[in-house]
Amino acid sequence: MAIHDIVKAFDDAKIRVAWDDAEEKWYFSVVDVVGVLTEQQTARNASTYWAVLKKRLTEEGADELLTNCKRLKLTASDGKMRETDVADLERILRIIQSIPSKSRERQTQGIGETVGAAKDGAEVARNARADVEHRLGHSVISNLRAIDHITPKDELPFEK
Repeated sequence: MAIHDIVKAFDDAKIRVAWDDAEEKWYFSVVDVVGVLTEQQTARNASTYWAVLKKRLTEEGADELLTNCKRLKLTASDGKMRETDVADLERILRIIQSIPSKSRERQTQGIGETVGAAKDGAEVARNARADVEHRLGHSVISNLRAIDHITPKDELPFEK
């Protein structure tokens, strides 16, 4: 399972997202989304809020929502890969619904637009790949990832 970890800007806040090649799904950092919606000043505060919310959801019987969250290693603010709770679009929207927030509607709309653009991009990529494979008569998917073959001396375009 290849996971591609990226950061999306949203209302001057960053939300970590990951694309899972195998499942062809986007996963969103729950702590980041909770932090944006509840206007937490630090990642620690957002993490604490999420822990309290998880406890409340468990007490209310929403265990299946929490059980279906995954833990993936995403790049933390200190640059290290750290395990964090992530949820796919359906689950992140359900979690958002459980957060009392005055500005939730506006923020949810913004997240929805970002997700919509990501889904559109993924669909375009799938269609382009299918078209190329059809023309070539074979799969263009490889188990190799270009990023795995970059030596430390090579500079990635986004690391300037």
